Amino acid sequence: MTRAEAVQVRGTLIDAAVAVVLTYQIVAAVLDPPGPAYTGPAGFAWLAAAATGLPLVVRRRWPVPVFAVVTTAAAVATAAGVVGFGVIFLAWIPVAVALYSAAAVTTRLPAASLLIAGLAAPGITIPWLYLRTGVTPASAPESEAPLWWQVETGIAVVVIAAAWAAGRLVRWRRDLQAEAARRLARDAVADERLRIARELHDIVGHSLSLITVKATIANHLAEEKPAETRAALQTIERTSRSALTEIRRLLDVMRDDGDPAAGREPTPGVGDLPGLVDRMRSPVLHIDLDLTGTGDLPEAVGLTVFRIVQESLTNVIKHADARRCGVTVRSGAGEVHIEVIDDGRGRASSRRRRTGQGLIGMRERVSMYGGRLTTGVRPEGGFRVTAVIPCTPAEEDA
Repeated sequence: MTRAEAVQVRGTLIDAAVAVVLTYQIVAAVLDPPGPAYTGPAGFAWLAAAATGLPLVVRRRWPVPVFAVVTTAAAVATAAGVVGFGVIFLAWIPVAVALYSAAAVTTRLPAASLLIAGLAAPGITIPWLYLRTGVTPASAPESEAPLWWQVETGIAVVVIAAAWAAGRLVRWRRDLQAEAARRLARDAVADERLRIARELHDIVGHSLSLITVKATIANHLAEEKPAETRAALQTIERTSRSALTEIRRLLDVMRDDGDPAAGREPTPGVGDLPGLVDRMRSPVLHIDLDLTGTGDLPEAVGLTVFRIVQESLTNVIKHADARRCGVTVRSGAGEVHIEVIDDGRGRASSRRRRTGQGLIGMRERVSMYGGRLTTGVRPEGGFRVTAVIPCTPAEEDA
């Protein structure tokens, strides 16, 4: 028997014991109440008590149906007078137990509906029983409990409402625990993806190092030892294919479940800057774009240039309150120069505070290439973003 099965069996045994005890207490209250005694057959008392108490044995498995059965049984027994005057609330304790279980597993609206039903049943049947039978405190002066329908109804309503509140509290705590578990799972996934990223770095570094060594050997021995050159080239081929396979596999794992597969949309670059500028122009903001020598930039450098200009223009629109903005991208002498200036009247301290995350992102992109990023307020007014990204001949040939 597994642990879950053992817990389920133990819970069923506890519920069975509770059901038997409540059934006996209800029968005892009906046959020997503090107030006027029940005059009908004792079998009816046992039948009413069994219908009210025994369904609790399966309350964990079918909480809502059990609540419906128990509530109906308690309402019929109360309306028929098969209860103990003075302790009528005993007939409604099984309803409170069943409502606790139902409230702990249902959502907000169904739980509210169950509460209304659970409160309406005693709120209607108990006063109706007293009015129908005409029982008053004078009917049993020696009664050990007050024979007022207001008291009996109030006790039943309070017990049922308290049980419902306890069930909702349990549901709330379970929801918090489930959310914490989901958060831990997400954190674990993020940690695993970070580890995979490190592995990807190691794979690329190791493979490229091996390829570089073998390419150097092949270059020096191409004419003197063709066989060794061929072997080196074969090693380069195998290593590069293996590295590409591992990179694609690891990137598929690292991709978020909701992200579309890579490669379905082209990577933006310098060629997309005119379209970006056109989208960001408005009647109150005129943007000038100057591109020089950017036709042969490597794809990765082009993506970096695009993101820097995109982030800079976004900051201008959000925080600068500018009328004119100039974007200049020039490539030459192994470097790419990017400059975005505006004539904005926004407060510099506010702009630096609001665009801090964007500036950090731009600085990370530039530093990846060993470049420089400079930002600040212009003496004549407005804001300037300047970036210089090295672009070596090796990158341009790649």
